[in-house]
Amino acid sequence: MLESTVLSVTQLNTYVKSILEGDLLLRNVFVVGEISNFTNHYRTGHYYMTLKDEISCIKAVMFRSANQRLRFMPESGMGVIVRGRVSLYDRDGQYQLYIEDMQPDGIGALNLAFEQLKNKLAAEGLFDESLKKPIPSRVRKIGVVTSATGAVIQDIKNVVSRRYPLAEIILAPVEVQGVNAAPQIAAAIDDLNSGDYADVLIVGRGGGSLEDLWAFNEEIVARAVFRSKIPVISAVGHETDFTICDFVADLRAPTPSAAAELAVPDIRDDIAFVNGAFSLMESAIDKRIKSELDKLCLLKDKLNLLSPTNLIDERMNTVSLLYNDALNRINDKLNCEGNRFAVACAKIDSLNPIKVLSRGYSITMKENKIIKSINDVTCGDRISVKFSDGEKECEVL
Repeated sequence: MLESTVLSVTQLNTYVKSILEGDLLLRNVFVVGEISNFTNHYRTGHYYMTLKDEISCIKAVMFRSANQRLRFMPESGMGVIVRGRVSLYDRDGQYQLYIEDMQPDGIGALNLAFEQLKNKLAAEGLFDESLKKPIPSRVRKIGVVTSATGAVIQDIKNVVSRRYPLAEIILAPVEVQGVNAAPQIAAAIDDLNSGDYADVLIVGRGGGSLEDLWAFNEEIVARAVFRSKIPVISAVGHETDFTICDFVADLRAPTPSAAAELAVPDIRDDIAFVNGAFSLMESAIDKRIKSELDKLCLLKDKLNLLSPTNLIDERMNTVSLLYNDALNRINDKLNCEGNRFAVACAKIDSLNPIKVLSRGYSITMKENKIIKSINDVTCGDRISVKFSDGEKECEVL
């Protein structure tokens, strides 16, 4: 009979661990089960859980280096298919499953990740309609976050040049799929918001599979769209494709071309509006001018009634009438007095001594005094005798 070997607990656990890890089947095993007691360790980032079915359960751990590749967040009650290795945890003497990869059971990992992030962001209010910014009716610059080599940018340029050639397109070239796509898209959105670079942003790419569009389902992109101060139009894939970016954006367009149409007005509508406005303005101006002219005529008539010029003209006319009347009266008076003067002159003329002298009479004067009586002179006086045609000096004898 062989002698039994006495082992320490550590030796026993180490031995059992070596047996488990030496089994090729247990090095890469697939297990289906339901997660329970899920814990996301806040310091290490490791996932701890129990996988169970109707009868049994097994402890499991997924280290941070492995779980960082997951597109979704495991939850208690979730059915999963995991791949990993079976080993023993020395300290507790408990065997457990070390998970290397995990997929949801019955639904794709990307679909699950999509729904999880959608629910998370919706709960935070990132999809709230009341927070969405209106798209400007007139834009000067359109920021476009997409691939520089894809058809999307060409489609947008074609639509903008046709509908509203006044707008300038600012391209922020990024990768639109792959591991670098989401960080580049988020950075481009932030860069365009860092200055006065655009009035509206179009973020998008052409159609593709869920994997191809996944960059626009990343949380980093969703949060960049949400914090953008510039209104964002999401244009990812085809009309039937929906991404997280669509829900967060201020407006979703079914295609990039449709996004360009939503971003700019049709200049033909503007031209028609301007022409219509011009006609209305012209009609309104003509009507206003006519109305003001009518008012002006009324004011002119009223002013004429109250104008001092009219009063002056009226007074001048009165003065003229009075002047003419006065002039006629004066003329009449002058004529009357002239007649009287003529009569007086005739009478005076008839009494004029000269007239008397012309009839043979004379005037005798002594020392410039008329001699009226013989007694006024004596012999020897010098006197003058005035005749009608002259005067002679005489001596009284």
